[in-house]
Amino acid sequence: QVQLVESGGGLVQAGGSLRLSCAASERTFSNYAMGWFRQAPGKEREFVAAISRSGHSTFFADSVKGRFTISRDNAKNTVYLEMNSLKPEDTAVYYCAANLDSYLAIRRVQYDYWGQGTQVTVSS
Repeated sequence: QVQLVESGGGLVQAGGSLRLSCAASERTFSNYAMGWFRQAPGKEREFVAAISRSGHSTFFADSVKGRFTISRDNAKNTVYLEMNSLKPEDTAVYYCAANLDSYLAIRRVQYDYWGQGTQVTVSS
């Protein structure tokens, strides 16, 4: 059982930046492809970014491409989401997730473990 704990959310003005972190309890963290999703009020949870086990491959939703960066530090069992040029429409609860089977996963059903989420609010 992998436990994931997100941190780094908060309130930021439009155009600002935030860095989210997700710490995993699993010693074999490098066995998991990781992803970030978000859920705004009244909307379904949507894919944001994914990273492969080694960190060499990444994939982003079109809505965040060029503004967000995903990275990982397998020595620290942590995955990061660097968010720049934030917009009010980025406001959501952000979740990290772990996937054991896929190289890169963009669908919710592909992920085996989820964190509790961290709130990101972007004011206009």
